[in-house]
Amino acid sequence: MADTKYVFVTGGVTSSLGKGIISASLAKLLQSRGYSVTIQKLDPYINVDPGTLNPYEHGECYVTIDGAETDLDLGHYERFLNVTTSQANNVTTGKVYQTVIEKERRGDYLGKTVQVIPHITDEIKRRIKLLASSKKFDIVITEIGGTVGDIESLPYIESVRQLRWEMGQGNCVVIHLTLVPYLSATGEQKTKPTQHSVKALLEAGIQPDVLVLRTEKSISSDIRKKVALFCNVEEKAVIESVNVSTIYEVPLKMLEEGLDQVVLQKLNLPVKNKPDMSEWENFVHKLNFPKRKVNIALVGKYVELHDSYKSIHESFIHGGAANDCSVNIGYFNSENISDKNVDELMKDIDGILIAPGFGSRGVEGKISTVKYARINNVPFFGICLGMQCAVIEFARNVIGYEDAHSTEMDSDTKHPVIDLMEEQKSITEKGGTMRLGGYRCILSPDSLSYKAYGKKEIIERHRHRYEFNNTYLEEFKQHGMLMAGINPESDLVEIIELPSHRWFVGVQFHPEYSSTVMNPHPLFVSFIRACIEFADFKRG
Repeated sequence: MADTKYVFVTGGVTSSLGKGIISASLAKLLQSRGYSVTIQKLDPYINVDPGTLNPYEHGECYVTIDGAETDLDLGHYERFLNVTTSQANNVTTGKVYQTVIEKERRGDYLGKTVQVIPHITDEIKRRIKLLASSKKFDIVITEIGGTVGDIESLPYIESVRQLRWEMGQGNCVVIHLTLVPYLSATGEQKTKPTQHSVKALLEAGIQPDVLVLRTEKSISSDIRKKVALFCNVEEKAVIESVNVSTIYEVPLKMLEEGLDQVVLQKLNLPVKNKPDMSEWENFVHKLNFPKRKVNIALVGKYVELHDSYKSIHESFIHGGAANDCSVNIGYFNSENISDKNVDELMKDIDGILIAPGFGSRGVEGKISTVKYARINNVPFFGICLGMQCAVIEFARNVIGYEDAHSTEMDSDTKHPVIDLMEEQKSITEKGGTMRLGGYRCILSPDSLSYKAYGKKEIIERHRHRYEFNNTYLEEFKQHGMLMAGINPESDLVEIIELPSHRWFVGVQFHPEYSSTVMNPHPLFVSFIRACIEFADFKRG
């Protein structure tokens, strides 16, 4: 194909309607038809990336294989498409302005006044096109964060307007996602919010080609016709997106609605190869009709906002389906856990996952939970800080170093079993300065991890500053801990296991970032299998 085609997804009426899921669903359908597709997210906030944002502010910070800290929507893109993303897939206002200001400081603009138009919009357009030039794609889907009318989003909307004009008809499609609310008092669905949202888009110079209407109840043909008439959109291009029980049903609903066909027709592309969604349908069937259920405790300190652990939540869904099992996740705030109440809190739990995080808040609750899992032979999975808590607990209660800790929480500890990486000690800035992205790991052939992965060498994604302190390596080994995974370049410990335990694995990396629908992460699959066996054991 000579040129890359572009699809832009905007949102109106309210945030959190699911632009990312619609984008990922469309991409999945186009991919199933034989097109090479990628998705990018344009985020209007001025942070350079979400790496410094509190999870309560923005949800999870997702990390790509090349080490970019990005929006959590990139996780949806990877989980749906089974294709890795990169730094180029996430653009923020902070990145755009940073680049433009650096160019101005170098004198690249030859003394001109630097303005939003054309300099900021040109940089946005450059970054939109950059993704297609880095690797040849038939179609690039670009999701614009926020809602139409937001001050922050205006430069992005203007950039789309310009690109549409530059590319010409048939090379660029705009999909606008809006809400059709249902008023229970009158028993009516209201289209006025959608009309106002489209009007705001028209005022910015963009006529949407496709409307996707989020709704609690199916919309009637009359409403579809009304929206088409008042919004200048073909009736077949008014797409219903009714609420479903799981986000993984959305691609199937969009297939029924013909979203992919409408987009291809508007891009002047052949509607080829009917999508083969049989594997996806099988996955959704397993989600909806599981043969069993397990209760797993997710112990963290951002549990009030479940999006803080979005990738872990989705990895449980993938791993559960692989085991024909529904995973009931109980979210436990580690600040509320202690040695005194952990037995009562965890009594009905079939497996425990200690979540990642930063800082000292809630760490002692995590350590108490690790101790409970170790002593009671409950399947245990520790990720990043969760693995470090397992190391601290083992040092305190098995080796006998009562004050053992991480120097992140206690810089004066006499036994820093977790310590700052050497190359991190001189770094004072927080943004993008951790060990980030994919690193190699060599697995011990007699480990649970090796059995799960089925291979000796793996590459997993990291996001941390602190590591296992190799000064204590031999003592841990002598007391029964297996160093199941080692980084071959640095000799840093990547995976710890307790062979005497039913299933006890701690990983320094983030396996949840690489779990997808078609390839559930092997450690999550293995962990859930162990939880099922433990549940069966408890029942006798």
